[in-house]
Amino acid sequence: MKLLLLGGTVFLGKHIAEAALAAGHDVTLFHRGLHGGDLFPDAEHVHGDRDGGLGALKGRRYDAVIDMSGYLPRVVRQSAELLAEVAGHYTFISSISAYRSFPMPGLTEEAPLADLPDEAEESISDWYGALKARCEAVVGESFPGRCLLIRPGLIVGPDDPSDRFTYWVARFDRDGEVLAPGRPGHPVQVIDVRDLAAWTLAMAERNALGAYNAVGPAAPLTMGETLAACQEIGGGTGPVTWVTEEFLAAQGVAPWTEMPLFIPESDPDSIGMDSVSIAKALQAGLSSRPLRDTVRDTLTWQRTRPRDHTWRAGIAPERERELLGAWHAAKSR
Repeated sequence: MKLLLLGGTVFLGKHIAEAALAAGHDVTLFHRGLHGGDLFPDAEHVHGDRDGGLGALKGRRYDAVIDMSGYLPRVVRQSAELLAEVAGHYTFISSISAYRSFPMPGLTEEAPLADLPDEAEESISDWYGALKARCEAVVGESFPGRCLLIRPGLIVGPDDPSDRFTYWVARFDRDGEVLAPGRPGHPVQVIDVRDLAAWTLAMAERNALGAYNAVGPAAPLTMGETLAACQEIGGGTGPVTWVTEEFLAAQGVAPWTEMPLFIPESDPDSIGMDSVSIAKALQAGLSSRPLRDTVRDTLTWQRTRPRDHTWRAGIAPERERELLGAWHAAKSR
């Protein structure tokens, strides 16, 4: 298969490129040349900018396109319209954030999507989900009956630049009392980047159509089980102290960023965000490796990073100690 990857050098794109080359596909990576230029010498690297700099792709033909770097509808439209006449199939990596809300567990692909209030809006930090939803529509307009929309949840594993899962893996790689958010039974959904990459490629190979939630694992997973796996693999010997979401809110701790994987259960619009239905994807062949394998491989990768790495998620050690002190003081009164 002659395959074009829009992206292909960072995280999910990197793993899809690796899987595609291993499968013997003819792979072209379109990227700006800022990251990963030394990766995949067996692939063709075409440099350009998605926003007004697609000229190098003109006149080429592809069996399939996988778009992993589309965030703005205006920019996605440029690539989709250019490739509509020269590519047979378009896979767009969206997000479960494209849904309007998560008022209950078991949300399916038929749930309402987020609305973008202004077509000119391009603030990704403020309108990430709505922008992804609009990007999906743009792809559908250019590739009617020829597109696949994949909506991942939290993608984790080696090379993850977000640190939202890696924080916990690394936290249990050192000793000391660990602050854990909410309750151990809180549901968690994650998907290993390698599992998502392999499945995405397989779906593109068979020209699969429609939208799919791509989270995991198939069996319900909890926060307690996730942290237990991190502690088992990391070897941290400190106690794990669970604090309430009310305490965290009172202390101004930001969920998801300062406390990765944690979404307050008091938010009525987020009740089902960690319990999205993946029945359709499972039927289409999505599978998940054991959580401990993901933790182990993430830890191996984490230990190769510079010690002065700037964390993009997670709570600083001194802040964690401060919060634990306040929690224990409050409990002793």
